[in-house]
Amino acid sequence: MTLPDYSIDSKILDSAKKEFLAKGYVDASLREICKNAGVTTGALYNRFSGKESLFKAVLDPTLKDIDAIYSNVENFNYEKLNLNEMSSVWNMSEKTLVGFMEFIYAHYDGFKLLLCRSEGSMYSNFLNDFVEEHTKKTMRFIKIAFKKGIVQEHIDEDEVHMLLTAFWSTMFEPVMHDLNKERAMYHCKAVSKLFNWEAVLGF
Repeated sequence: MTLPDYSIDSKILDSAKKEFLAKGYVDASLREICKNAGVTTGALYNRFSGKESLFKAVLDPTLKDIDAIYSNVENFNYEKLNLNEMSSVWNMSEKTLVGFMEFIYAHYDGFKLLLCRSEGSMYSNFLNDFVEEHTKKTMRFIKIAFKKGIVQEHIDEDEVHMLLTAFWSTMFEPVMHDLNKERAMYHCKAVSKLFNWEAVLGF
């Protein structure tokens, strides 16, 4: 029995990432992806149902790591909430933001695809969808903190959504403008001065 050639998968995904980065989702050619990967279109369709599933597969490692890091942050936040250490939760120091930026640049290609090359795909509204999910989780957290008397300001969901949109748009700008990592890290210094969550929430 002939064993399946799993090396083809990585060849297709590497070729697809380069094609999507160069041309964007809409203009990317499956034929070119196969040609550059050295595989037939049949080999591609044996593994992926089409362009959408291939794009999703390329993004999958980045999306999984985003979910993982946010889960870790969320667990940390609730732990600190129980200890009444809100300053640790909303710490917007340069060091904290550099940590976020390190993560973003470790997944630079994935974020570039999501933010700048996803038009026409299921991820075309990535920033809004990302903020929407985090807004709901943030509101649950704030409501608990408010009931505990830790947070003094009653901030509504629309306001949280707008502030998170502003924050993450600012953090993603270096990727959208093709800044190198050094300049992106320097950008964190200005962002740390711009956002003061302690003043917004009153703790």
